[in-house]
Amino acid sequence: PYEGKVFVVDNGRVSSTQKRSVLDALELVKEGYSAAQIKEMLEAARERSMIYIGVETLEFLKRGGRISKTSAALGSLMKFGTGVLDVYQKCRGMKKSRKAMIDAMKNEFATNFKEEVEKGEIYLLAASSASKEASDEWVKEIQEAFPGMDVVCDELSLGVSCHIGPGGLGIGCSCKPRRI
Repeated sequence: PYEGKVFVVDNGRVSSTQKRSVLDALELVKEGYSAAQIKEMLEAARERSMIYIGVETLEFLKRGGRISKTSAALGSLMKFGTGVLDVYQKCRGMKKSRKAMIDAMKNEFATNFKEEVEKGEIYLLAASSASKEASDEWVKEIQEAFPGMDVVCDELSLGVSCHIGPGGLGIGCSCKPRRI
């Protein structure tokens, strides 16, 4: 009974960017697109998202097999593109990690996502496995760095949090899917 109505969308998203894809799909339904068209648009937007994650320790990622022992020694700021988690930069302390994440996102907006930023077709996202106070402080810091942009902050799921550990913070973006 669901043939032609239910589709699996493989757009390599996780966490906040995955949630944004679900919200995009709901908007597309309201606009009258079919399930097949929505799948096509969401998958076409596959490469149009990015997440930077700052962690207090890489121990949880190392234990879970997400990164190697060598990678764990190299950095505490991770970059998640489409389905790939890489060490981005070595930062000592979360204060430096937060600054590095904001700088990295500014660079993304000035280069890889410049067109979408100029057209207002991008969402600025935040994520956290930290306390409510630390999360609120992180959102405020992002808002100050990106004045005029809305920031949506999600608590990371337990599935993601168990891999990055407590105290993790993230910043990311997701582009609005292009209509067909």
